[in-house]
Amino acid sequence: MNHEGQTLGCAWYNADPGKREWAVRRQYVVRRGQARQRHPHHPGLWQRAEALGKSILREYADRTVQAHIFLTHFHWDHIQGIPFFLPLYRKGNTFLFHSPLRRGSELQHAIEGQMGNPYFPVEMSAMGAKRHFLDLEEGPVNINGAVISSAPLNHPQGCAGYRIEADGRVFVLATDTEPGSPIHDRAVRDLAQDADLLLYDSQYTPDQLEGEKKGWGHSSWQEGVRIAQERGVKRLVLFHHDPDSDDAFVDSLVAQAREEFPNTMGAAEGLEFCLDTGEIKQVGALPRIGLSAER
Repeated sequence: MNHEGQTLGCAWYNADPGKREWAVRRQYVVRRGQARQRHPHHPGLWQRAEALGKSILREYADRTVQAHIFLTHFHWDHIQGIPFFLPLYRKGNTFLFHSPLRRGSELQHAIEGQMGNPYFPVEMSAMGAKRHFLDLEEGPVNINGAVISSAPLNHPQGCAGYRIEADGRVFVLATDTEPGSPIHDRAVRDLAQDADLLLYDSQYTPDQLEGEKKGWGHSSWQEGVRIAQERGVKRLVLFHHDPDSDDAFVDSLVAQAREEFPNTMGAAEGLEFCLDTGEIKQVGALPRIGLSAER
């Protein structure tokens, strides 16, 4: 299976009454009752952000898009898709950026700064959509009945994980986190409690985390399995694969994880998970391979 992928942040789009859609940038999409993995790691973050934007514009046609975007952190490999996200350029759309890591003008500067001279030829002021930059305080927030909680993760310069509770289902994103800090280890476990789907950073092997990759701010399949077992997670999806790991190697890590937690999968482009039924589908151009995860 093609396992390329790295998830970046999350957003909620609400175009139609009663329609709920969550998206984690570089493109992990969680709709009401389902989740979809649609993102390669390298190359082409900008291409994937552009493709996601085009798909949203096609779906909503002449209707406006209103979205809450929750940012995990601000390393360039996690925000470089923003300048190419086409709905931001359409007048009438509204985007609210949230982060617990930066406050007010700091958050705005972190997002807009990557588009300033000499990094990008078009400044963010050229975008037609309305943009708001909001502090994400401690404690959950409720957006039209969907409850979003955040927790600090152990990563250089900080990172936030997110828990989304809606329609009786729980989706948890824990990217860019390294085990070993008691405060952060407890925080990510609380975030993952009883999750229907935990999307967890598993970039390195346990041996790498004990050696040359210690302190780099990423985790392993083994820690993901521990969290899933300890906190009653129903499905564990390993992601944030190392760019140096080929598909065969990632498959071997998934196999090791399944020996201890059978309901484990490796994130891959085009996978769609239905949180209500447990169904897994392949969408897009990739072949339907390796979808027989135990449940």
